[in-house]
Formats: sequence, C-alpha cells, structure tokens
Amino acid sequence: MTVSQNSQPSPAPAFSLVIPCFNEARALPELIERCAFVARTGGGEVILVNNGSTDDSEEVLKKLLPASNGLVRSVTVKENRGYGFGILSGLAEARAPIVGWTHADLQTDPVDVLRALPTLEDNDGPILIKGRRYGRNFSDRFFTAGMSVFESLLFVKPLTDIYGQPTLFSRELIDEWGEPPEDFALDLFALYSARRLKYRVVRFPVIFAPRKFGSSSWNFNFAAKRKFIKRTVSYSFALRKKL
Repeated sequence: MTVSQNSQPSPAPAFSLVIPCFNEARALPELIERCAFVARTGGGEVILVNNGSTDDSEEVLKKLLPASNGLVRSVTVKENRGYGFGILSGLAEARAPIVGWTHADLQTDPVDVLRALPTLEDNDGPILIKGRRYGRNFSDRFFTAGMSVFESLLFVKPLTDIYGQPTLFSRELIDEWGEPPEDFALDLFALYSARRLKYRVVRFPVIFAPRKFGSSSWNFNFAAKRKFIKRTVSYSFALRKKL
C-alpha cells in the first residue's frame, strides 16, 4: 500500500471520513468538490482510497487533490483486496477521534456527514451513527428487509439497513472490535460490534440517489446479488460461530 500525503491540514481534524474508490474516475471531480466542502465546513478530513483501480483514478487524484489544500488526501492500494480492505487502509491513516466511511458513487451524498456530526460531538458515551436509506426501488428495499430480518434473528440484535451510509463512530470501536473482514461484510461487522459493545446506535434518514457513473460491482443483476447474499450469509454464520 502506498500513501500519498497532500499537505495535511492542522490542527488535528474533528473527524476522518474514508471513501474507498474503485474505478470511479468519472465521479472523482464532483466527489472531491463535495468532500472538500464537508471537510472545510465540519473541520475534518476526507481520505479517498484508490482501491486498486484500473481506470484513470490515480491521474485524476493527482491533478485535483492539491486544490483541496490538504482537506482531501489519498491512500493508494495497488491491488484491490476488497471493499473492507480499502476502508481499513484508509482508517489506518485517519487522525481524528471520530472516524467512518461512505461510498464514492455519489448515491449517498458525503454532505450527509455534516448532519450526523452534532450528534457525535455532543455525545458523552460511545456511539455509532449510520444513515438509513430512502428513495430506492422495491427490489432493493425487499432485499434489505430480508437481510435485516435474517441478521437480526441470527445475532439476536437489531441489525437493519446494514449497508446504509455514512457510517461514523468514535474511534475506540476500532480498538475493541477484533479482527474485521476485508469485504462488504465490514458494514455488518461494524454495526454488530457496536451493538455487542453496547454503543448507542443512532440512525438518520438519507436520500439514496440514482448512480451517476458506471455500475455497481455487486448489485447489477440477480446473479450478482445472489452471489453477494451467499457470501454474506456464509460470513454471518462464521461470525456467529466465533461468538
């Protein structure tokens, strides 16, 4: 993994938001603009992880990041080892007491983080805050409802809209959660860990917009979704067995 430091801001940021980016070169100009606004307005930093991209992402990042004056910086993962690995690589470079992640595809607006910050900053105890998605089609909502019921029953804890973003929490959770997965199961792992460790979990509504560029790496047809479900269920049983 190669880290690209772009004149980091000082003093230490209030929050560190990690965004894994895989072949999102077309989305990066708008994403960086929004992330710079979020970091500047909220007093934080945004870490974009070039997660093994094979498009022009590296060149776009090198061209556009300097204009953010260190508010947005990058981490480069040479080979894609999974969504979770990208996030964990970014978290390893995070400097703030509040950390978290969201997606790069602009379906969830990074600006939503600004709505979550007051709850995090004014809270005395451990807390995890997570978006609850609105505006999706029926099949996606049906899929989410089914997975929520399955995971909640399996772990005997309320685990709903597991993949809603952004996800933000006090960084102590990283020290307590053990060995995280390196794929999409990271969202499940983080939410379950927060519940298990008795963190206060707060959800807030976010609009899930249509994807502007490219296509999902897993939710592009029924076969891909079935593969995702199979992998997630397998991991869930493995995690439950460890407990």
